[in-house]
Amino acid sequence: MFFDNYKEYSDAQLRTSLLWEYNLEQFDWNAMQTVVLQRVIERGHFSDFYATLNLYGKKAFIDGIKNIPYLNDKDIAFVCAVFGLKKHELKCYTQKPSRPKHWNS
Repeated sequence: MFFDNYKEYSDAQLRTSLLWEYNLEQFDWNAMQTVVLQRVIERGHFSDFYATLNLYGKKAFIDGIKNIPYLNDKDIAFVCAVFGLKKHELKCYTQKPSRPKHWNS
């Protein structure tokens, strides 16, 4: 995995601007894990990935990715490539509404 060395970056900090609309002094990091992971995937820098991996641990991080309700196609391809996941393991892929055939033409 690309981020296997995350423990070497134990001092990495998540940029608070990723969660700008929340009061982080009262933020429940465990209850909001899906939101945190989605923001990191969509807008994060390497340091945000390292910080989040250190916060949740590798297994919880990857399990959390599988439960994100929405990611765009580019982000789905990214998490599959980087974290060794299959599209069909992702809630955001399996629950994606199918497009009418005329949209593909």
